[in-house]
Amino acid sequence: MKKITIDHVSRIEGHAKITIRLDSAGQVADTQFHVTQVRGFEKFVEGRPYYEMPSITSRICGICPVSHELASSKACDSIMAVRIPVTAAKLRELIHCAQFVQSHALSFFHLSAPDLLLGMDFDPATRNIAGLLEEHPDALRDGIGLRKFGQQVIERLARERVHPSWVVPGGVNSPLDPHARELTLTELPAAMAIVKRTLALWKGTVDHFPNEIESFSNFPTMYCGLVGPDGSLRLYDGNLRFVGSDGSMVADQVAPNDYATYIGEATLPDSYLKAPYFKPTGFPDGIYRVGPLARLNVADRCGTPGADAELEEYRQRFGRIVQSGFHYHYARLIEALYALERMQELLDDPSIVGTMVRAHAGVNDLEGVGVIEAPRGTLIHHYKVDANGAMTWANLVVATGHNNLAIGRGILQVAKRFVDGNKIKEGALNRVSALVRAYDPCLSCSTHALGTVPLALELRGADGQLLDEVRTE
Repeated sequence: MKKITIDHVSRIEGHAKITIRLDSAGQVADTQFHVTQVRGFEKFVEGRPYYEMPSITSRICGICPVSHELASSKACDSIMAVRIPVTAAKLRELIHCAQFVQSHALSFFHLSAPDLLLGMDFDPATRNIAGLLEEHPDALRDGIGLRKFGQQVIERLARERVHPSWVVPGGVNSPLDPHARELTLTELPAAMAIVKRTLALWKGTVDHFPNEIESFSNFPTMYCGLVGPDGSLRLYDGNLRFVGSDGSMVADQVAPNDYATYIGEATLPDSYLKAPYFKPTGFPDGIYRVGPLARLNVADRCGTPGADAELEEYRQRFGRIVQSGFHYHYARLIEALYALERMQELLDDPSIVGTMVRAHAGVNDLEGVGVIEAPRGTLIHHYKVDANGAMTWANLVVATGHNNLAIGRGILQVAKRFVDGNKIKEGALNRVSALVRAYDPCLSCSTHALGTVPLALELRGADGQLLDEVRTE
């Protein structure tokens, strides 16, 4: 059996490779998605004071440190058994929305736009930011401007753009500066205009990709995301909802503390990335997806006027439940608009500049769970501590992990559609990588250690012949 290896999936956060195995006729027989890095945060935090966890876990990733800080702080709030001040909750949601804006801008404009705006078969030498600057300079400037806005809001709130220490157990460590509030309010209209221009651009472009829409993870799965009591989209707070591929309600208003009743975690022999599954259905049939596409599938509405109007049009075009993973890009833009509109609502609230922003307490519970929606999907931090507050156990269930089974199945689907082993085209292999990019994976976030990870090690000679093999379970 022959194989094709994509050693480095480009334009993603972290490191992964893809193996495509061909049958004797040169057709795709199987594929494997290998996440080749391991970081082990869940083990080396053991023994640390729980209140250090937000700062430690924010170092998992430089793209979404705010997401980890928030999920971690919510788990610590639970250990402290406190209700954080109202202003603190609003400030946390505000920085979270800014994180969504900058992260979605990075994903759409910087990582995927070379494929989406230049074309999957565009010259790979210039299918990048340089090519965008030549062919679509206005769109590239919009992308840079939108990400800059999100990063600047984070910096105004937290005094740092990357790995800020502002979000803490019990709330945040300083109030919002009124000048920062006014400055952000003056800049919001320009940011909203960028997203609306980009939505118009993408709505006029998306139909140019019928083959990709048909084959990029276009299969039925369940979907999971946070919703409010009224079923509206929630990014910072809410309960879990699972819906089926037909839109049927599978589980609703699942409290964060009960996540393990519904979510199991498997390990795979060829990857450090865990494979969560819907526990009542079992592994591997309990496949579900998270992230922008899934959140729009599970929510009844967004809850802000502009985003709701865009969501209605999106559903008119593609249905109430959108299956194709190619539409993660479209959903990401709708969410960016929602995040900006929600920022407007929060900043317009006079209580946002309140000065009571942190609750203080010690260890009042030996276990805590924090759940938020990170830009890439549902993020769960689950901690256990001793009576002195030292970490005894941690488990992180990260968005890219939730999507692991769907990404693997999607790679096989797109490879079978586009890859011909008898005449390999660069554009075909690029589509395999583009399927991964559609999920906007964060592999630094997703590779941790819970239990023993089974591994397969192969020794091959210079001619590719298998000489020896060792497998650990």
